[in-house]
Amino acid sequence: MVVYKSPTCGCCAAWVDHIEANGFRVEVRDTANLAPIKARHGVPGNLESCHTALVDGYVVEGHVPADLIVRMLRERPDAAGLAVPGMPMGSPGMEGPYKDRYDVLTFRRDGSTQVYATR
Repeated sequence: MVVYKSPTCGCCAAWVDHIEANGFRVEVRDTANLAPIKARHGVPGNLESCHTALVDGYVVEGHVPADLIVRMLRERPDAAGLAVPGMPMGSPGMEGPYKDRYDVLTFRRDGSTQVYATR
């Protein structure tokens, strides 16, 4: 997995730790401007988060739990990838004093989405 993130983003680094702890090999590419990467890989603006990852032909946008990435790679949905829009408290890398309920979405390059899981 290749992860594009800001060099100063602590929650991105914590998400990478979560992904590595769940068996993924990660190459981190720190960059100050993620917009071109998100655009090149078809991440709709309303789904953007603080980091973008690429794994086995899919895009992973934001604080997606590792088990759902594994599920996506097993099921191979007809989608560009998975996204957790924003930065919900309690998602991997965003642990804190409380946990928000949030949706993990599949998305297509045309911008359409579907709920893949709710946490």
